[in-house]
Amino acid sequence: MSRKGNRKTRHSKGGYTMKSMYRAVIIIAALVLLLPLSARAEIRAGSFEVNPYIGVNFFQHSQNLNTAPVFGGRVGYNFTKYFGIEVAGQFIRTNLNDNLKLDNTEGQFGYPMDRVDLYFYHIDAVVHLIPDGRINPFIVAGFGGANYSPSISNGGGMPAFNVGAGVKVWLMDNIALRFDVQDYIVTEIFQETYHNIGVTAGIVFAFGGRRVAEPPAPEPTPEPAAEAIEKGRATLDVKFDFDKSVIKKGYYGDIDNLVSVMKQYPETNVALEGHTDSVGSDAYNKRLSQQRADAVKHYMVQKGGIDSNRLNAIGYGEERPIASNDTAEGRAQNRRTEAVVEYLIKK
Repeated sequence: MSRKGNRKTRHSKGGYTMKSMYRAVIIIAALVLLLPLSARAEIRAGSFEVNPYIGVNFFQHSQNLNTAPVFGGRVGYNFTKYFGIEVAGQFIRTNLNDNLKLDNTEGQFGYPMDRVDLYFYHIDAVVHLIPDGRINPFIVAGFGGANYSPSISNGGGMPAFNVGAGVKVWLMDNIALRFDVQDYIVTEIFQETYHNIGVTAGIVFAFGGRRVAEPPAPEPTPEPAAEAIEKGRATLDVKFDFDKSVIKKGYYGDIDNLVSVMKQYPETNVALEGHTDSVGSDAYNKRLSQQRADAVKHYMVQKGGIDSNRLNAIGYGEERPIASNDTAEGRAQNRRTEAVVEYLIKK
């Protein structure tokens, strides 16, 4: 038979394609997305896990084999939430890479063939790096054997080792997605070593295990006896000379009284409102009223030791008179900074 004829036979015997495997992955992912999300608390000590999976295997170049689908399964037991063991087996059916085929040999194979079947079986140790929560990354390493059909070893089976990492993502209390990347290292003793990189995805079904006991609910705290509460109120009214923002000494005592109240009741905050009479432009009076409010705030911070964050100085200009601006007496009443603070007195 011609080489061209062999290629046709080789492609027709596979029984499945990479495209069909990808379609299966998409279908499984879609079905998983329909499941309700309910976070599993942790990897449980004493639990068993069953994990069917599929994926893709990338062969080392020297094996002269095409990338192929992987089908396999694992059964594991978690001794603690950090450490477990599992046994696994997987099957790969591939064919030869015609682009690399030599004259009368098939890469590592000493004779022509259309199909190569590969079986891996191994026992692994699994270490969960973060066992608590919905997402559990892990590392895995193990040993076992590999069988090629047709065989590439005179003794049939060959020693194999594997090392890799992955992650489990819990969808329900006992169902998770698992993703792995592992290097399956097959060795012919004292001869050749082959690397097979497997990328797989599967579903984990978990059984049993000890749940972490939830702490008992705390005893309800008895409500304290109702306290008698009375409202207190302190006011401040500082008058200023015409066109001035300097505090007159006669008002220091009034400001000190307000400082004392605020120190006694540290939960209180105060708005300091500056005002002017109607003499002058609106813009000028706005600035002057702000300066009067700032002057009182500065005194309370620098002299009284009140935190500036508890004081809000606002200038209202001539907007809020308390007396008529038509008389000198009325205008004197309007040139002011005032404040009101209310507080609760517990008895």
